[in-house]
Amino acid sequence: MYDLTGFQRDLLYTIAGKEEPHGLAIKDELEEYYEKEIHHGRLYPNLDTLVDKGLVEKGQRDRRTNYYSLTRRGSREIEARRDWEAQYLD
Repeated sequence: MYDLTGFQRDLLYTIAGKEEPHGLAIKDELEEYYEKEIHHGRLYPNLDTLVDKGLVEKGQRDRRTNYYSLTRRGSREIEARRDWEAQYLD
């Protein structure tokens, strides 16, 4: 996870916290957190990067809607990151 941007980490955590969210649901969550608009040109290329890295799977609900879920590797990476953070925060 060390090679991800902060935005990509936030995407990973958002996907982990939802049940197979679609892109717009992820976008809405991050817009609420960042308190500003997240453009499609930022969102979808970063989601694709997470898919390419094997951290997220992309599925299709219908012809227009994709959903995202963590892979086992993605879950392991989040757990490792939380363990690393805990040594500094606990």
